[in-house]
Amino acid sequence: MSAESLALAWEAFRFLRPGWLAALPLIALLWALARRARGRPRAPAAKIAPHLHAALSLDAARRRRPQPIDGVALALVFCALGAAGPAWTRAEDPFAAQAAPAVMVLKVAPSMLATDLSPSRLERARQKLRDFLDLRAGGRTALVAYAGSAHVVIPMTEDAGLIAPYLAALTPETMPREGDVAAAALRLARDLLAAEGAQGTGGVLLVADAVDLAQAREARAALEGSGASLAVLAPLPEGAADPGLDALGAPVIRVTPDGSDLRRIDGLLNAAWERARLGDERLPWEDRGRWLAWPAALLTLLWFRRGWTMRWAAAALLAAALTLPSAPRAQEGTRDLRAAAPTEPPGIFALGGPLAAWFLAPDQQGDLAARRKRWDQAARLYADPYRRAYAQYRDGDYKAAVATLSTLDTAQAAFLQGLASIRSQAYRDGVRAFETALARDPAYPDAAENLAQARRIVAWVEQAQEDQDAGDQPDLGADDVTYDNEENRGQEMQVPREAETGSAPLTAEQWMRTVDTRPADFLRQRFALEAAGAGSGATGGGTSE
Repeated sequence: MSAESLALAWEAFRFLRPGWLAALPLIALLWALARRARGRPRAPAAKIAPHLHAALSLDAARRRRPQPIDGVALALVFCALGAAGPAWTRAEDPFAAQAAPAVMVLKVAPSMLATDLSPSRLERARQKLRDFLDLRAGGRTALVAYAGSAHVVIPMTEDAGLIAPYLAALTPETMPREGDVAAAALRLARDLLAAEGAQGTGGVLLVADAVDLAQAREARAALEGSGASLAVLAPLPEGAADPGLDALGAPVIRVTPDGSDLRRIDGLLNAAWERARLGDERLPWEDRGRWLAWPAALLTLLWFRRGWTMRWAAAALLAAALTLPSAPRAQEGTRDLRAAAPTEPPGIFALGGPLAAWFLAPDQQGDLAARRKRWDQAARLYADPYRRAYAQYRDGDYKAAVATLSTLDTAQAAFLQGLASIRSQAYRDGVRAFETALARDPAYPDAAENLAQARRIVAWVEQAQEDQDAGDQPDLGADDVTYDNEENRGQEMQVPREAETGSAPLTAEQWMRTVDTRPADFLRQRFALEAAGAGSGATGGGTSE
């Protein structure tokens, strides 16, 4: 965890049930009284002089040693703190990204070809950006390149494999003109984040060896008030500096041989996103009190030692432990649709194994598998039908997710069922599911927008059927992808896989995948057309949706 995340966690720390903190003074009073009674010196025998009794007595040494009441009091303190519900993070929203959207802005100018940083400044920058993509693990990321003009290379995508070949193809030869328009590049990054709905939670990573001072002041003004977090990665050798980078008013991190530079940048860019999640009142706080049960349980092991047994304390500790938050259970009245067990039984120490079942509830085991992105395993482990359906959705088993969600009667379940239906190309079912979500909760977030989009998809598919009947479209050829058409508009048709998008027209990401030319040649031609169309100081908007 970065220093920024630690500071944010400390700022957000709270107790969900603070009334249990009132037990702490009572525990302290109990401990003090018991300690005092147990440590009271014994009265000297009548036939022994007081000074000899003091010299021969072990009371003073015994009072300094740990006593059973010390362990009991500490265990009770842990139980009271756990029952109070310490929390410093919000529970994860299954429909929200798990990392802040980010835009990588790379300077592609002749100065970046300098070899004072092996193998070159540009190659080291590309290596770091590839590592940055791996570190983000599926977070939505875009790539912008600039020199004398700025261009969107790849719009927002979760697929790092789509960015990699175009990142490798960026050289000064692909840029239409030399120069430094860092401000225009950062404005493009700002607009990409705004289109994501990430105002105040997105990050911009500028990778450049130098920035013109006038451009730096203009860029700083462009980002001011946008809410975007800016971090600068400087591929410069030790001792080199640039006043323009410092004038941006953002943290400037030097390239390091290890990953410490990227970890710090990732923490900086995610800080605003984490702060926004903490302020989202729709998300519940994540109760961390259960972890305090472990030290309390370890302290009870001392009671097996001779002289440490305190039966009354065991009863008090058990009563306090029962107040700790229980593990989430399956909803009442729902049918357990647990997926079939794997062909081989899990190991004794693995999730789903006998040992894990002793200590963790099924949903807790599913949470651990989900945090490791093992969605198929999480789907087998979850007992809660909604969580299981979400794991099936993330694993790509959309039909199983729809079947699981059909047993639930909440707006949240209907919304996810709609998304799964759209993903499985059952667009009519998606429309019905979104309509159900709105019927159950008219104010459910994004349900109305998704319903409208699903209806547009259905209308486009059916219009394509009619156009095909009228001969307005060329012969598309056959494939194995067939869309629904419940209104029987037009004749039966099949859409080629090249046009399989789930909506129309093709998105920027899907269009980029269809490029058959070399990435370097494609980028050179596209950048030249964008720069020529926009004129002097042009900025390319990339491929439109």
